[in-house]
Amino acid sequence: MLKSLLESKKCFKLVCGAGNQDLAEVEKLTALYAKAGCRLFDLNASSEVIDAARKGLKYAGVEDACICVSVGIKGDPHVNKAVIDYEKCIGCGQCDEICPQKAIKYHKVKRIRCIGCGKCAKICPKDAISFVSEAEDLSNILPPLIEKGIDCLELHAIGRDMAEIRKNWDYIKNNYDGMLSICTSRGEMSDIALVEFIKEMITDLPPYRVIVQADGFPMSGGLDDYKTTLQAVATAEIVQNANLPVYIMLSGGTNSRTAELARMCGIDYNGIAVGSYARKIVSNYVSSDDFLQNELKFNQALEISKKLVATVTEQ
Repeated sequence: MLKSLLESKKCFKLVCGAGNQDLAEVEKLTALYAKAGCRLFDLNASSEVIDAARKGLKYAGVEDACICVSVGIKGDPHVNKAVIDYEKCIGCGQCDEICPQKAIKYHKVKRIRCIGCGKCAKICPKDAISFVSEAEDLSNILPPLIEKGIDCLELHAIGRDMAEIRKNWDYIKNNYDGMLSICTSRGEMSDIALVEFIKEMITDLPPYRVIVQADGFPMSGGLDDYKTTLQAVATAEIVQNANLPVYIMLSGGTNSRTAELARMCGIDYNGIAVGSYARKIVSNYVSSDDFLQNELKFNQALEISKKLVATVTEQ
């Protein structure tokens, strides 16, 4: 089912956030975007989050959606959580205001909502915010996820520890026989190094068993302009030009302009993963406790989410 979705080249993937463990939000987002036409959902790697997403799918009456879970290594921002040093904190409230997940309130971090985007640390005038990694051993988390039933397993291969990336990728390849995804960006790598890295990762795997999620600028999709999504398109072009037997998924700074810019640049992509922007445009509705019971609020949010999904699925 996931292969056919990718091969249709109209795959919209909603990224709930690799670090997002807020079960209520995951249920609401899944229900909303499933109703809007999304059929692939990227989730935190926990059984409870998967159950919450399936509740959302049931609410939407959708039975043909696919679930991807994301795991990261130490040093990957997607599995980081913010920590505030209260000896330095002056209570200015800037971190509260800038957090896209509303994970900081009254200078306290709600860990289950933090996705490690780093916006709070960048704006803090006293350098009072740091991050701790919550990367887990795959041998502990993978078996119950496989038993739960998933359609894709994604490794966030972002960070400097290449030995750790390879170790985790080998474990995944040897213990999971479904579709694999590797989320990677140029970062400090050259274009050539990025291609060589992907070639290494897909060695000994059947053609089109792997999705390469070309992460232009991770967790940067708050704005809706061409510049924000430019790096996602540029990174996808590097992968496309390498002519590798992989599916290409654009991510990192993706928004409602991504599909248009990708087509203008001749990118033959299989899907677009949207996280920060997709969550932002409906956050005022989804944050309501009665969102799934309030038909007016749900339908207002649905009109917004439908327009975003349509930019990919109705190209």
